[in-house]
This record gives sequence, C-alpha cells and structure tokens, in this order.
Amino acid sequence: MTSLMQPPSVDLPPVERLRPGLWSIPVPLPSAGLRHVFVYLFETDAGGYIVDAGWDTAEAYDALAAGLAIAGYRVSDVRGVLATHMHHDHYGLAERIRAESGAWVALHPADAEMIKFFSREPADLRDGMNKLLIRAGMPAAEIEAMNRALPPMGPIQAPSLPDVLLEDGERPDVPGWDLRAIWTPGHSPGHLCFWEPTNQLLLAGDHVLPRITPNIPFSPAEGADPLGDFLASLDKVEAYPADEVLPAHEFRIPDLSRRLAELRAHHDQRFAEVIGAIRDGATTAWDICQRMTWSRPWHEVEGFMKRAALAEGMAHLRALARRGVLREVAGDPPTWELLVD
Repeated sequence: MTSLMQPPSVDLPPVERLRPGLWSIPVPLPSAGLRHVFVYLFETDAGGYIVDAGWDTAEAYDALAAGLAIAGYRVSDVRGVLATHMHHDHYGLAERIRAESGAWVALHPADAEMIKFFSREPADLRDGMNKLLIRAGMPAAEIEAMNRALPPMGPIQAPSLPDVLLEDGERPDVPGWDLRAIWTPGHSPGHLCFWEPTNQLLLAGDHVLPRITPNIPFSPAEGADPLGDFLASLDKVEAYPADEVLPAHEFRIPDLSRRLAELRAHHDQRFAEVIGAIRDGATTAWDICQRMTWSRPWHEVEGFMKRAALAEGMAHLRALARRGVLREVAGDPPTWELLVD
C-alpha cells in the first residue's frame, strides 16, 4: 500500500492508497476525543465515490479537498457519498459536497428518519431528552446543571436529507465496484457497513472500532432495543470473510472475529454490572449507571458525556428486559428488578 503525507500543518495520519483504486483520507474533527474520521475514496472511470464525508467545518473541508487532490481528484469530481450513518462526523459535509459536485448522497431510511426527527425545534428536542432523564431517575438539580453545561441545540438542516435510500443488501451504483450495503443498527438505527468482496474488505463505519466501543444509546428515536440490535449486527458482519476491517476512526483491524469477541465480552461485563448493581440495591437507571464502569469515575463524567453514558446504561437495561432477566416497574420514576436469581 502507498502512504502519502498530508500537508505538514495538519496533524493527521497520512493519506493512504490501501488497495488499487481505494484510498483512506483522514479528516479532522472539532472534538477533544476522536481526532479524525476516515473518508474512504473509491476511484472509478466516472469519478470518485466516498464512504462518509466528515464534519462540516472549514478545516475538515480543506483536509478532505487536500486528500482528494493527493489521489488525483477534486471535490467537484465526487459522484456519490455513501454515508454509514447520519451523525455529524460522518454526514456533516455531505450537503456541501453535493452542492459543489452534484453528487448523490445515500443513507439508510432509518437514519433519514432520524434527520427529520432532529430537524424539530431545539426546545422540543431538549424537552424530549429531559423527559427521558427524568424517567431514568436523574435528580432535577443534575438535569438543570447538565442543560446549562450543554451547548445550544440546533436542528440538522432539512436540505441534508439523502437522495438515495440504501436498504440492507442493496448494491450502490459505484461503477466498477461490487459494494454491498449491510444494515447494522445499534450505534444509530440506520447504520450501514459496506462489504467489498474483491479485496474482502469490510468498511465498518462506527459499528466495529479497534480500541473503543461505539456508544449505543437508548432514546425515543433509537428504537426499542438498540443494544440488542447492535449485538445481532455483530453476528451479522461476522459472516463476511474480511481480510481487513476499515473503520471510520482510529486504525484498521486485521482480525474481525477477535474484535467482535472483544465487543461482546465488553457488553457481557456491562450486563453483569447492571445485575450486580440491582442486587446491591440500585433501582433506578440513574442509580444503576453510577455503579457501572465508565472511562472515568462517574463523578468526573459531565455534560454531554454523562447524558450519553446514561442513555447507554438504559440501553443495557432494555436489552436485559428483552432477554427476560429484568423488568421495569411503573413508578415516578420507574424502577428495575431482577426476574432471575
């Protein structure tokens, strides 16, 4: 494979030619966590086709344009954008690329619905989230502090709706390539991976990451059992004989089955923590989440990260309820109890 350096002012991994006609382009993110998202470029006689687009910032656009130029393309040469899902770091630049190049933008229907959901008034979105936090048993003072700490919420612009809706198993129109969309819900309801059989590559988006585990949130927009959907989707991608996994973040994965086993073990540990917390007397989702293991002590988790952690803890509760291990007891707030010893 060929590795070509980015402009020296950009602290990113190199642009790389991974296989004949396939490039990896790192695009920076405006966050203190993950530094970049990988945009994958497929060369064709008709122009370039990319998987994911990057966050909609000037820095991200410039890095994408520079990476495309190394591969011999301009933004105006892009003919299609295949988004793995609708989160800002994957979908944000899709509209600008479409406006500049006339490219079509593809997304799974479930994530197209998510765009509509988040296009509502910011006050309505925050009210809906606050109701979920109250249902979880989060104290009113904590909710007020979180709302003060979070940045103002704005809607995703309606023009960012996709041109093409990609269903599970469909083959997007990328000339000379036999790509297949694999619906892998969990991180988002419409998350897609893409299978490339010639080189036996799985473009995994945020479904399978090499070091961290994707956030699997529970919310009114995410479905009844997002974690159950995610675990079933891990089984689904294991059926593909991948020589290498190309994730959206961090670095490439040489052994898909091993990483899937690690992800399953991680969630099994979380399930055990939930059960242990209830046995120790925790009853609300808020109480249970405080007893789970996070990347830092619970009292240090703040703002958006605390909301995301609580939503993921609730996803574990929902998955265990679906398995018949727990049940939710109506109340204000609802509580959780074990159905098995």
